[in-house]
Amino acid sequence: MIEAYTQDIKHKEDELAIQYLPAVKAMAFRLKERLPSSIDYMDLSAIGTEELIKLARRYDEKLNDSFWGYAKKRVYGAMLDYLRSLDILSRASRKLVKAIDYAIEEYRVTHEEEPTDEELAILLDESIEKVHDARIASTIYTVMPLHDQLQVGDEGAALAQIEKEELINVIKKVLGDFVEREQLVIQFYYFEELTLKEISEILNITESRISQIHKSVIHKIKESIGA
Repeated sequence: MIEAYTQDIKHKEDELAIQYLPAVKAMAFRLKERLPSSIDYMDLSAIGTEELIKLARRYDEKLNDSFWGYAKKRVYGAMLDYLRSLDILSRASRKLVKAIDYAIEEYRVTHEEEPTDEELAILLDESIEKVHDARIASTIYTVMPLHDQLQVGDEGAALAQIEKEELINVIKKVLGDFVEREQLVIQFYYFEELTLKEISEILNITESRISQIHKSVIHKIKESIGA
């Protein structure tokens, strides 16, 4: 009798998870749209589904009115944890990413477009493979929350001393120095979770310019806290 009751409870919990599987798949698809082709949508979906099932089996409707409201952030967080686990920015690749960013800005001044991986490899005297991998790592990290990105690099120790509220105030102040269109780029990318292509179509600016604005914001935030 008890075993039958337990099985019935588990069945209901699994039914709850199945009900929200389409939402998890949609979340994985949207995240995948913002990532390089090397990241597999199926991996993200599987990670999200596994987390969804765990959450459904420990969900208490007496404590939470909405299961998806309770689960959404946790499922998305599990996908981000998976991306973090890839160890995408080693110390060596962080240095290369910075060198690539600088080289791209210098190249854009004279050519009005971004260099290819092959051109960057020549400019930096690095292999095409290393340049390609560093650019992929950099792209992956831009989907992380701002706080994650600010922890990347040797500045991490300084940022660890900053209180969350203080960091929020710094971000607000920095964004206030940007024009409205540039503020919208950050809003659309981090809070609306739009892709670079979607932002480009809405604001009528190039994807490379959007990337440039994003990097400028991160740099100014770091400067503002003395990192």
